[in-house]
Amino acid sequence: MKCPFCGFDESKVVDSRSTDDNTTIRRRRECANCSKRYTTYEKIEDIPILVIKRDSTRENFNKEKIVNGLIIACQKRPISRRQIEEIAEDIEKSISNKMLTEVETKLIGEMIMERLKKIDEVSYVRFASVYRQFKDINTFLEEIKNLMTK
Repeated sequence: MKCPFCGFDESKVVDSRSTDDNTTIRRRRECANCSKRYTTYEKIEDIPILVIKRDSTRENFNKEKIVNGLIIACQKRPISRRQIEEIAEDIEKSISNKMLTEVETKLIGEMIMERLKKIDEVSYVRFASVYRQFKDINTFLEEIKNLMTK
């Protein structure tokens, strides 16, 4: 870290404190050359995740889109808003932990269906019918048969 006063490369940390929201660390430093003090801030670099859509366009990942899709699929079902939020957060965390900078909508959809299948099969079928774009009743019945055999 270069001293803003004399440009010297070495300094010592005199004090470190977290900010109020615990997302940044504030450090007081003292230049080893001129002994002047200055403040630096350290925070985690947030790498945006891009979603590759079916038509190959890209847009920023938006957890609210997952929440909105789940709300529609879970309408009139015994699934709380908290459960929906947890699914969305779990998916966001899973993608971030994989260190992916780009993710296809197909992967996100599969992750949603995997989690929905565990908590409510009706919501799962509703989501799958839109996500997989069921063309007719036979495709719909096949998915239900697959669900019943598992």
